[in-house]
Amino acid sequence: MGAVRDVCVIGLGLIGGSVLRAAAAAGRTVWGATESTVDAEAAAAEGYAATTDLAAALRRAADADALVVLAVPLPAVEGVLRAVGEHAPRCLLTDVTSVKGPVLDVVRRCAPDTRFAGGHPMAGTARSGWTAGTATLFTGAAWVVCLEEDTDLDAWREVAVLALDGGAHVVPLAARAHDEVVARISHLPHLLAAVLASVGAYGGPLAAALAAGSFADGTRVAGTRPELVRAMTEGNRTALLPVLDEALGKLGAARGSLASTGGLAATIEAGNNGSRALAGHKAAVRAGVRLDLGAPDARDGLLALGERGGRITSLDGDLLTGEVA
Repeated sequence: MGAVRDVCVIGLGLIGGSVLRAAAAAGRTVWGATESTVDAEAAAAEGYAATTDLAAALRRAADADALVVLAVPLPAVEGVLRAVGEHAPRCLLTDVTSVKGPVLDVVRRCAPDTRFAGGHPMAGTARSGWTAGTATLFTGAAWVVCLEEDTDLDAWREVAVLALDGGAHVVPLAARAHDEVVARISHLPHLLAAVLASVGAYGGPLAAALAAGSFADGTRVAGTRPELVRAMTEGNRTALLPVLDEALGKLGAARGSLASTGGLAATIEAGNNGSRALAGHKAAVRAGVRLDLGAPDARDGLLALGERGGRITSLDGDLLTGEVA
C-alpha cells in the first residue's frame, strides 16, 4: 500500500480535531483548516498546522496527494466541496458527517473526480470545538466506511486504515443502510432527548433538584449545539420520518392504554425486551472472518459483513481481518 498517507482535515471541531490528533498520534503528517479563528489558534497553540485559509490547505493536499477529511456540519458541506473541486479535484476524500446519502449526492455533483469513500465515526460528546477533541475519542468505537457500487476499493481501504489508526473498528455499509439505522439509534434519540429536556424544564427548580440518573441519561445529548442536531436530523429527513412515525405510534399506544386501562405493561415490557435484545447482540460470541480486497466478490462480502453487524479489526495489504456474530 506504500507510505502512510498525509491527512488534511477540514473542520477542527470535536470530531475533526480528534481525527487530526489521532492521525498525528499514528505518525502521519497532518494539517487542518477551519473557518473558526478560535479553533485555528487553539490548534496552532498545541503545535498543529492549522489555518483559516481553506484554499491553501487544499492546495497542499493536492500537492501531497493527501487524504482530505471533511469534518464540517452538513449545511457547510456543499461550499467546502466546491472548494475541493477547485483546488484538489482528484484528491482522496472522506467525511465524518452523520448523514451519508446527502453527502454522497453533493460529492457526485460538486467534486465528481475525487476518490471518495464516506465515513462516520460513531463517537462524540455533547461538547464541541477544538478543545473538546482528543486523540483517543475513537478508541473502541464503530467507524462506518461507506461502500457503493462505484466506490474505488483502494480509496475505501485508505479510509479504513485511517479509522483503524484511530483505534476504531470499521463497519462497511452502503450510504442508504447507514442512514436508515442511524435514524433509529442516533437521530431519533436526539429528538427524544430534546423533548424530555423540554418537558422536564417545565418542572422548574424542583425538577432540577430531584432529577437523577435516569433523567440525565435520557437527556445527555440535548446539550449538543442545536445547529448540529438540526443539521443531522433535518439532513436525514427521508430515513427519520418513518422511524419518528414508529415512535409516535408506540407513544400513542402507551397513552391510549394508560387512559383506558391504567396499564403500561405492553410498552414497558417491549422496551425491556428490546434493551435485552440489543445487549444480547453486543455480547454475542463473534467468529473471526478474513476477506481479500482483491477477490472478485470483495465488495459483496464487505457489505454482507457490515449488514450483519460485523466489523473489520485489522488490515494488512489486501487482507482484512474481522469478526461477526
